Formats: sequence, C-alpha cells, structure tokens
Amino acid sequence: MQLRYQYRVSLTPGQRIRAARVFGCKRVVWNDALALQKPRKAANKRLGNPKHRIAQGPYWAIPKAAELGKLLITVAKKTPQRSFLTDAPVGVLQQTLRDLDQAWKAHENSKTGKRPGPKVEPPRRKSRKDNRQTARFTISDRFKVLEDGKLRLPKIGDVRVKWTRALPSVPSSVTLVKDPSGRYWASFVVETDPADDVLPWAVGDQGIDLGLNRFAVLADGSHISSPKYLRRAEKKLKKRQRELSRKKKGSNNRDQARIKVARAHAAVADARRNFHHQWSHKLTSENQAVFAETLNVRGLARGRLAKSVHDVGWAQFVSFLQPDLARNPGPFRGSGGVASQDRGDPRRSTGRHC
Repeated sequence: MQLRYQYRVSLTPGQRIRAARVFGCKRVVWNDALALQKPRKAANKRLGNPKHRIAQGPYWAIPKAAELGKLLITVAKKTPQRSFLTDAPVGVLQQTLRDLDQAWKAHENSKTGKRPGPKVEPPRRKSRKDNRQTARFTISDRFKVLEDGKLRLPKIGDVRVKWTRALPSVPSSVTLVKDPSGRYWASFVVETDPADDVLPWAVGDQGIDLGLNRFAVLADGSHISSPKYLRRAEKKLKKRQRELSRKKKGSNNRDQARIKVARAHAAVADARRNFHHQWSHKLTSENQAVFAETLNVRGLARGRLAKSVHDVGWAQFVSFLQPDLARNPGPFRGSGGVASQDRGDPRRSTGRHC
C-alpha cells in the first residue's frame, strides 16, 4: 500500500528564493490553464446537456493536461512573457495540470453524486498570498536522497532534512510544502508491503463515547481527559491577533505578525494531532475493533459549543483510527475495524458503564 512519510526540512535563504520561484511558476501555469478552461465550460453549460439542449450553438472542446502542457509549458517558455518558467522543473508544471484535471473531475463527480460527501467547489485561481504552497517532484524530475542525508531537489538544491525515521522503500515522489507558519516540509510517497506493517495480535474490542469535558469514555469504565489545547493557548493567541490588527496592511511588520499568529495556531494543531495519533495507536494496538457513534460535527459546530467542538477534533481522531485498525491481523482487517453507530440508535447506550 502507499503511505506518506513527512519530515521537516531546512532551506537556506537562497533555496527559499528558488523555492518561491518554483511555487510561482506552478501558480502561473495553473492560472493560465484555468483561464482557458473556465470560459469554455461556462459556454457549454449555457447550452445545456447534449441530450437536452436549452440553446443552440457549438460545444467547446475542453483541453486536457497533455494538450495544455504543450501550449502552456513547451511553447510558452519560448516567449518573453513566460520565459521565467525555466526556473521550475518541467515535471512539477506537468503535475500541476494533472492536479487541475483532478480538481475539475472531483467537482463534476460531486455534483452528479458519483463522489460521496459534501459538494466540491470548482477550482479557483491561485494567489501568491495563499497560505499554503506546494510543489510535487516525481521520479522524472530526478530528485534524490543523498548519502549525507540531504534531499536534492531540481532547481532548488540540496536541502537538509530532519529524519525522524527511515524511509521503508525508495520514494516514488516527494512534495515540498510551505505551511502558513513559514515552515517547510518534505512529504514522501512510498510503497510498503502490508504484511510488514501488521500490529501484534490483540483480543477484544472497545467502545468509545466522545465528549467535551472528557475527550472519550471507554466501555471498560476508564476515560481519556480532554487536553483543551485551544483553551490553554487562548491568551497567547489573543495577544498575537491583537498585535496583527494594529499593523499597517501591506507592511513587513504585518507580515511578520501574521507569521507569529500562524505559528501559534500551528502549535495548537500540532499538539492536538499528536494527542490523537497517540491515543489512536494505543486503542488500535490493544483492540481488534473500536466502536464509535456517528456525530454531526458540523451541526454541533454551529451552536454555542462551537469552540469546544473544534478544540477536541473528533473527526480527525476517528479518521486516524481507520488506517491504524486496518493494520490489525484479525478478522476486522478488511473493513478497517471501525464501526460507527447512529446517534439515534437506542442500543448505543447499552454499555455497562454508559
């Protein structure tokens, strides 16, 4: 199966400038492709479905990634207006066009019901002020993990990586990510053998009742205390937000204040994510199955307890349980071992300690 391994990377000032150029080239190609596709899709929409037309006129052909690559990369690089595209690897720009095709496909499938879950908005233009910037390098770009532990990225250089664990296999791609707080990450995609990633045999199952004052109450009577990371950091966040509001828009001071706010929020999110990972691993390594009720998190987040609901992060915790339980060697391995019970089902409160 395919897994992602993410590590913190440190870029020199020169490498940050070159990375910003790669992000910028990727953004320009995305916006140019969107500018070609969006008017044509809008014109076709006004004509209606081919089987039930509501207007007369020819349908426009929507160019795909291969055709756009020739027009917006190969040909555009030879023009004075887009000569700067040579600052980015060709593979990164081609992946951008494939990502745009996938974004349109997800939007259209969500409208027709082929894609489960909430509706997906159509792709939008990217801005240099976007908080998150990414660039994906594939094998064709010839990225390489060097013997001294550095990561060689084309057009950027050899960057230092903080290795927290070894890669299980040769990565097929790596994504350079810049988050809102200004940190850089390298996210590797590796292929692993499921047989090598199986948890020790465990007997029994566990039911959990998620809450606010207590993060979870377990079926055996024990409970998990709620750390309330956001509540504990409110004073610091309030101070940072106040400093940001006093800075002049467009100034360097405001940009520095924005980064401080983003870092404060990132510290809260990182602590919450680590808490969820630890308890997810503990529950899945000790049980063959975990039962949790289905909660309407969006509905609860619109009420008076919105801040507390967002602070506990129920949805993220349950999403961590699914892949962890898939590693169990028992009979629940195929289905992931997570069973959701409807919140209106009277059987959900039949536990001896509920």
